[in-house]
Amino acid sequence: MSDQKHAIIIGGGFGGISAAKELRNSGIKVTIIDKNNHHLFQPLLYQVATAALSPGDIAVPIRAIFGKSSNVRVVLGEVTEINKQEKSLKLKDERTFDFDYLVVAAGAQYNYFGNDDWAESAPGLKSISDALQVRERILLSLEEAEQIDDPKLREPYLTYVIIGGGPTGVEMAGAIAEIAKRNMMRDYKNFSKNESRIFLVEAGPQILNGFPKSLAEKARESLEDMGVSVLLDTPVTEISDSRVQFKQGAIETPNIIWAAGVAASPLMSSLDEPQDRTGRVIVNKDLSISDYPDIFVIGDAAHLEEEDGNPLPGLAPVAMQEGRYVGKIIRNNTPSKDRKPFHYVDKGTMATIGRAKAVADVKGMKFSGFIAWILWSVIHIFYLIGFRNRIKVFVEWMWYYFSFKRGVRLITNRFSK
Repeated sequence: MSDQKHAIIIGGGFGGISAAKELRNSGIKVTIIDKNNHHLFQPLLYQVATAALSPGDIAVPIRAIFGKSSNVRVVLGEVTEINKQEKSLKLKDERTFDFDYLVVAAGAQYNYFGNDDWAESAPGLKSISDALQVRERILLSLEEAEQIDDPKLREPYLTYVIIGGGPTGVEMAGAIAEIAKRNMMRDYKNFSKNESRIFLVEAGPQILNGFPKSLAEKARESLEDMGVSVLLDTPVTEISDSRVQFKQGAIETPNIIWAAGVAASPLMSSLDEPQDRTGRVIVNKDLSISDYPDIFVIGDAAHLEEEDGNPLPGLAPVAMQEGRYVGKIIRNNTPSKDRKPFHYVDKGTMATIGRAKAVADVKGMKFSGFIAWILWSVIHIFYLIGFRNRIKVFVEWMWYYFSFKRGVRLITNRFSK
């Protein structure tokens, strides 16, 4: 009977992949379980949704990452239950796995704040499938508008509503504005770019909450210069098939995109641990859970407060640093009493707004415009896994920058109604 320790990692996102990389070619058996077979670079999903990049540019098979690591196994499956007492877990297909160490990096899903029926009319951007659905809706809407001669009747099809003023919402609004105001319009003859309307709807008083107010204001001004109407202090009260309702009125459109908040995976509840209001598990300073030093929760699924009392944000750099930290603990079999508390090194926050437009806050230094866009581009390309992906995305972006052309604009009817 082998005495080799077994570490299971749930989730092939930034946190899970980073933990597994620390453990590859070690003396520990590693199993990565994910319901998808690929690692996805989520920050660039909006580029797929707006036809700037193809899905293969921002995703890579998990098996390809660890193909040369003999101790790492990849299992395609969905974990539905964790038994922390017995150190076992169960998949949706009833398979069970035992573990010595467990790293839960199950990620997050969009939070519709109790209105889950809104998801069908207002999809979010958490998967390639989501991005393709949004892309298809945008393209189909343009085709519908092209067939209608009455400007009033085609107005809904040339209207876009993005709900949520965080980085994803801002990036999506800017990308759609570029499509609607410049890029694709030359291909359509029956309407003009001036008929397009883009709304970014935020329930709070500021977009990019968490960014310095000065940068958030610059982002708002840049969006409005691009033709985006930014609606602040405007909570959504109802969403139907082709309508967004607010207290102040409503907007008719089939093009509704949700980017207004996330909640932890429902799997977190099976750990039977204290959770915050979004479902994230409250973890110890070493990212383990109470009384179980060999079970760790990281990334979007973990609630860990910084020195100022605020929880760490659900960002890729946070998940990656947590993954490396936990991986080293497991690799070295570090006892809980000897573990140094996890400390996040904040390398800055940034968001892109459009072509050569972005905002960045790096160690107190604030950038906007072209310089911030260059920083954003370099950092995001650097985080892409695989040399081929980096080169391909760089070439695609340069082509887009100089030609103003978009990439894949195919309609397959996969998501059409």
